[in-house]
Amino acid sequence: MRANISAPDLENFLIDKAPRAAYYIPEYITAEEEEYLLRQVYNAPKPKWTQLSGRKLQNWGGLPHPRGMVPEKLPTWLQTYTDKISSLDVFGGNCANHVLVNEYNPGEGIMPHEDGPLYYPTVTTINLGSHTVLDFYLPLNRQCSEEEDQVPMTEEQRHVLSLLLEPQSLFILREDLYKNYLHGIRPLTQDTLDHKVANLNPCTAQAEETLNRRTRISLTIRFVPKVLKTTLFLGKRK
Repeated sequence: MRANISAPDLENFLIDKAPRAAYYIPEYITAEEEEYLLRQVYNAPKPKWTQLSGRKLQNWGGLPHPRGMVPEKLPTWLQTYTDKISSLDVFGGNCANHVLVNEYNPGEGIMPHEDGPLYYPTVTTINLGSHTVLDFYLPLNRQCSEEEDQVPMTEEQRHVLSLLLEPQSLFILREDLYKNYLHGIRPLTQDTLDHKVANLNPCTAQAEETLNRRTRISLTIRFVPKVLKTTLFLGKRK
């Protein structure tokens, strides 16, 4: 893991060509750590996987719910990294308690969305196995002028910028860019990098380069504020 990164250092990784705030830390973990994490992901019991349209995932830490999450202890291999990221003070002094492990095969993606009110308004992602391109969009319900309201805005017209997420990197999304924009991944097998990719400078890839996607694993690490203090069993307190 990249050494000696503390909370005050985080501003050095701010993407200044994007609305505030997105942070991109390349080579946050080593190739050996990446291999170790991939091995742990695929050693998880098969029932831990849930198949969705366009991806499959593992849920660790509990199931977020409006009434509160029943917490589950994170395995050591995830706790190590949730502790490291929490030390950057990105969750308002709290420690991350929830991880989604997503698997995206080439050609798979996720529609533009927001993460919702169950999470603290910061999302952090460790990227494994392959790059991806994360796209940001204006939401349909944004404030428009009367002239704009008369013209339906397509997804492409609402597209604001893209960010390249490389293997072994850490991505942090918060503040205005988290709250007021949608983010998604287009279901492509390759990406040609253009002027809309706002973070090419710290990346190893170059403009106009075409990258073929491979299977990507993302560790989406977050803090769920509302947690139940008691375990629920058959509707009763236990």
